[in-house]
Amino acid sequence: MSRIALQELERVAVAGLRRAGASALQARATALALVRADAAGLPSHGVSRVPMYVAHLRHDRVDGHAEPAVQSTRASAVLVDARCGFAFAACDLAIAEAMARARATGAGVAAVTNSHHFGAAALPLEAVARAGMVGIAMGNSPAAMPAWGGKRPLFGTNPIAAVFPRPGHAPVVIDLSLSEVARGKIMVAARQGKPIPHGWALDEAGQPTTDAQAALRGSMLPAGGVKGAMLALLVELLVTSLAGARFGAEADSFFTDAGNRPRIGQLFFVLDPGAFAGSQVYAARVEALLAAMLDDEGTRVPGARRDTAQAQAAAHGIEVPDALWRELQALAGEEVGAPH
Repeated sequence: MSRIALQELERVAVAGLRRAGASALQARATALALVRADAAGLPSHGVSRVPMYVAHLRHDRVDGHAEPAVQSTRASAVLVDARCGFAFAACDLAIAEAMARARATGAGVAAVTNSHHFGAAALPLEAVARAGMVGIAMGNSPAAMPAWGGKRPLFGTNPIAAVFPRPGHAPVVIDLSLSEVARGKIMVAARQGKPIPHGWALDEAGQPTTDAQAALRGSMLPAGGVKGAMLALLVELLVTSLAGARFGAEADSFFTDAGNRPRIGQLFFVLDPGAFAGSQVYAARVEALLAAMLDDEGTRVPGARRDTAQAQAAAHGIEVPDALWRELQALAGEEVGAPH
C-alpha cells in the first residue's frame, strides 16, 4: 500500500481523466468527488473508479466536454441537464441551484437528467449541511434488481442519502443503497472463486444462488425484501418521471467498458429548517433524539465514522493499493513509482 496525500491523489486522477479526453471542468469535479469518497472511508466509490471512467471516455459512454446547464426552472424547482457528461459537475450545479431556492422559499428541488454514476450519494450534500440545511439525495442506476416477485433485473441499487446539520457538531449522515449487498462484493467473490451467502442474489432463472458467477449473470436482491423493492421502485419513479431520465433497465452496466450513454438521473431536496418550525426547534429536536439514541450503549451517530476518516485522511493521506497507484500513474502518463 502507498499512502498518498489528498492533493496528490486528486492531481493524478485529474491528469488521467484529462489525458482520456475530459475537460478541466469534468476532470476536476470528478476527481474531487472520488478523492472525497476515499477520504470518507468509501474506497469502492473512490479513485478505484478512475480506470472505469477512463474506459467510458474512450468508448464514448460519456461526453468528456459536456457542460451541465439549467434546462427549466420555477420558484422552488429546477431541472439540470448533465448533457451525458460525468454526474459530478451536474450534481454540483443542481445542489447550488436547490440551495439558492431553499434560501429564498424554504425548499428547493433539483433534478438531473442525462447523467452518469454519481458515486456516494451523501457526498454532494456536504455543502447543504454546511449551510445549515437538510438535504436528501437519490438516484437510479443500471438495472441490478428485479421487481418484487420477478426475476429480470429492472431497478438499480438506487441509493438514498440524507444529511441533517447539527450546530457545533458534524452532521448526521444517512447513506444506503437498496440492494442487500453492494454488487462489488459479489464481483470480488467471483474473482476469488468464493461462494456468497444466501439472500444476496438470484441466478438467471430467478432462483436463490450462492454462486457468485451465477449471481453476476442474474440479479441482486433488495435490502429488507419487499420493503426494499418498494423503495427502489419509489426512487426509480421519482427520478425518471421528474427528471425525464432513462430507466435503469435502459442503461448498460457501469462495469463494462463499452455500452450506451446511461442518461440516468438524480434528485436532490434541500430544506431550510427556519422555514418550518424554526431553526431552534429543529436543532432541539435533532439533539434530543440523538441523545436518546446515544444513551443506549453501542449506538453511534450515523456519519461519525466518515467524519473521523476525513480528518485522518486530511492529516495523513489515503492508503492506496500499490497496483492501483501504478495504474493511476500510467493513466496520467507519468512515470510509475513512488508518490511525489
